[in-house]
Amino acid sequence: MRIAILGFGSVGRGIARAILAKNLDILVTGLADSRSGIIDPAGIDIEAALARKEEGAPCGSPDIRPIDVVTGADYDILVEVTPTNVENGGPALNHIRTALQRKKHVVTSNKGPIALAYPELRALAEENGVTLRYEATVCGAIPLIHAMQEGLAGNTISRLYGVFNGTCNYILTRMAAEGLTYAQALAEARELGYAEADPTYDVEGIDAAIKLVILANTVLDMQTTLDRVDRTGISLLTPEALHLAEEQDCTIRLIGEIVPAAGVLRVSPRIITKTHPLVVEGTLNAVTVETDLAGDLTFIGKGAGSIETASAVIGDILYIRDRYVQGS
Repeated sequence: MRIAILGFGSVGRGIARAILAKNLDILVTGLADSRSGIIDPAGIDIEAALARKEEGAPCGSPDIRPIDVVTGADYDILVEVTPTNVENGGPALNHIRTALQRKKHVVTSNKGPIALAYPELRALAEENGVTLRYEATVCGAIPLIHAMQEGLAGNTISRLYGVFNGTCNYILTRMAAEGLTYAQALAEARELGYAEADPTYDVEGIDAAIKLVILANTVLDMQTTLDRVDRTGISLLTPEALHLAEEQDCTIRLIGEIVPAAGVLRVSPRIITKTHPLVVEGTLNAVTVETDLAGDLTFIGKGAGSIETASAVIGDILYIRDRYVQGS
């Protein structure tokens, strides 16, 4: 089976390493990042590309752009793992559209196109007889979308809620455990690489809200948008608030929630008992899904990271290979 990879940052390199380590018999025929690209029908030397990237050198030719790989490489699946743009979907939206129009399957970790244009992309995939998979857009290594779409098929999901952002969870964990201020916990998260220089996307609940929109539109058929999510972040929380929760044997977590029947989508800090399954530590994610047949199920795992996100992407690649790609 042949794939083309767009994006050779943390996630893209994680995918490449997993392909090599697992001996998955996957041929990479196209590879590009924002600086350079490679197209080779016989297969790219992934180890050499990884080595060049680690040295800070371009992975390929500066004359080959990502869109050149989309239109010019010979592949079965486009793997789109470029950085997320939630304003307009960025170049990734065009990459995915173009690949689907070429009758190529697509696997992506990019939240922007799925949050902004899923109905269009789904229709385009169906029209061209190919598959669009996006497990890695929500909760990293947790196979939440697959579980809801496949494992819980036939169930009515009445509510889902959980911890969708590892950066916020780390900050709140440290504030509760050590009595740190928000600023102190954020600084610590930055030092450890859990928070960006500008943490707004995470700490104001935007990342969690985008994940809710993806779940609402792709699994729950709610046809909603980011501006319809009622959103409050954690930047105004104080150590005193965490202490008051502690006195009640509770803690505070940033919880994203969807109630489909009521049209509710919200992200906000919530007081929850310490024994609740959503009280996970550090950068973990946790999501509880309430259903009519299966009851309540809680999924816990790593919501971000190179290998963790690669796990979800590889799972989608193999799902398509085993069902749709001939000769694999």
